[in-house]
Amino acid sequence: MKGAFELMPVVLVVDDGAANRELIRMYLSTIDCEVRLAADGVTALEMIENDPPDLVLLDVRMPRMDGYEVCRRIKAMPRGRLLPVVMITGLSQTAHRVAALEAGADDFMAKPVEGAELIARVRSALRLKELYNTLDGAEHVIFSLATAVEAKDSFTERHTQRVGESARLLGQRLGLPETTLDTLYRGGIIHDIGKIGVSDSILHKPGPLDAIEVPQMQAHVAIGESIVRPLHSTLGLLPIIRHHHEHFDGGGYPDGLRAREIPRMARIVSVCDAFDALVNDRPYRTRRSTEEALAVLRAGAGTQWDPETVDLLVSELPTIQHLGAA
Repeated sequence: MKGAFELMPVVLVVDDGAANRELIRMYLSTIDCEVRLAADGVTALEMIENDPPDLVLLDVRMPRMDGYEVCRRIKAMPRGRLLPVVMITGLSQTAHRVAALEAGADDFMAKPVEGAELIARVRSALRLKELYNTLDGAEHVIFSLATAVEAKDSFTERHTQRVGESARLLGQRLGLPETTLDTLYRGGIIHDIGKIGVSDSILHKPGPLDAIEVPQMQAHVAIGESIVRPLHSTLGLLPIIRHHHEHFDGGGYPDGLRAREIPRMARIVSVCDAFDALVNDRPYRTRRSTEEALAVLRAGAGTQWDPETVDLLVSELPTIQHLGAA
């Protein structure tokens, strides 16, 4: 619960359809937030300029100004760069998803909106906004670098946020304290920050890495650790950044840790990272189905991944998929 003097997060719903606005308002009534409504993009921009919300749910097809243009203008505002925008449309998903992302949208949902998915996505976006609101100047640089890593590679769009959300969920199911859940979430978001120091030719290579390229890719964990280490406030993230590629049987990197030697949070992020990578396209392969991805995880449980964490992810899969992790 928020404190008595702490303001509720504000969600601005922008849609020219009154029924759509009210439906979303009804879904969000289960979340501790204030819902504001705008019937068109021009009105929404005026509202954002006067009193910025914490999240914008934005329809694409609207009179006066379409959602793409509204999104571009939001992101051009001084206070809009870090304002999450989720675009919602009934248009065919593939082409319009690309257009939404090019306009600067942070996420995309198709109509008809499904209540549980909307609630999960909104909670995720509000958690990210709350994180950015609490960062100091130096931390902003670190998390901006993590965002820059994803910007280098269209295949990893929103990957780290999904990993952070999934890791936090599994930690919650394990009954871990709130401070640990916060560390899992933050660690998931910046676990691959060291890839900022890896050549694009390696990150985007469509085939297997050669003997020279493999150690260059593996160096990203040490690079990430060196980037984050100077900040005392992020020291709790170091085990996740350094050890999320250790293997349960000791065959991983960089330190060859095995089983319980691997920090628990790193074991959790490792499984979430692997699942999300499997069910999304990569330069070297197309995405696997959910069933295929789970088969890979089960086959690697006890060798590459912590078997208990794999079992937990499988049991929580429906919730993880609502978070956008699949």
